[in-house]
Amino acid sequence: MKSTLALLFAVPAALLSLTAFAEEAPVYRYGMPLDVAKVLRIEQPNERCEVSLATMTYLDSHGQVRAVRYLRQTTRCSDV
Repeated sequence: MKSTLALLFAVPAALLSLTAFAEEAPVYRYGMPLDVAKVLRIEQPNERCEVSLATMTYLDSHGQVRAVRYLRQTTRCSDV
């Protein structure tokens, strides 16, 4: 019973902490060292053809979830 109750509160708290973590991700600077073992997701809120701020969430070589924000051209742009 106690473990079920603890799990009931732990899951929403973990999800909230991941959301807060993504908002506090540092902005990438040229030459900034990144230890990316696996990309978990890339979020880019704007779907128009323009350069916008994207967030990459990834696992580092120690298994820690990290995030970094960077400028990226949206996938809507093409040379056609």
